[in-house]
Amino acid sequence: MSFLFKVYYAIHDNLFGLLKHLDGLVLLALRLFLAPVMIAAGLNKWHSFDSTVEWFGNATWGLGLPYPELLAALATGTEVFGGFLLLFGLAVRWAAVPLMATMLVAALEVHWDNGWFAIAPSDPSTSTAKLLADVGIPTAEDSLENSREVSLRLERAKDILRENGNYEWLTGKGNFVVLNNGIEFAATYFLMLLVLFFWGGGRYVSLDYYFDRAARQVLRDQGPPQRDLDDLNVPD
Repeated sequence: MSFLFKVYYAIHDNLFGLLKHLDGLVLLALRLFLAPVMIAAGLNKWHSFDSTVEWFGNATWGLGLPYPELLAALATGTEVFGGFLLLFGLAVRWAAVPLMATMLVAALEVHWDNGWFAIAPSDPSTSTAKLLADVGIPTAEDSLENSREVSLRLERAKDILRENGNYEWLTGKGNFVVLNNGIEFAATYFLMLLVLFFWGGGRYVSLDYYFDRAARQVLRDQGPPQRDLDDLNVPD
């Protein structure tokens, strides 16, 4: 058995050791995915700032939050500036914190009551809720029932369009769907930001990497006490 372990770890360590210096590419991919999403969301709030403030503060059809102007400004600035920080890989871990808070507020205040899915599944047999429903989870059963209702409405809408509209033209850019507006996207972005919070901007592919490398080298060159050197290792 020990021989098998030695063989396994010899292969494992050599193979994945080669990938060590490429691990920053994964974090770069996350940053490049998230940055335009955050920047676009922030710019949209900025260009319609008065409407954003009204939506934040209105308790009837909006979020009913206190200090709507302040919160709208904070959300706008967080998404715009945080998005650009992610893009360039600068202060990534610090930027991830307010961005995660923004996603958390969006999930809880805007999307929570709509369940998980951003776009409502229209086929219960292929819905990801089916597996959970099969083990008897009530909320998953509700999701499948919602999928059945969505399917009926979509089919009726298609029939109306086929009878009264240019259906081929209307669907030329994609199929019609029912927007469920659940927490799916906000939760996904939160998890991606959580990865960046723990791992940073990425080796070789972020400004953080080079600034950190240079700063730690300066501290080492200044000659701190020997006991502190172990905490100032320059990144590879």
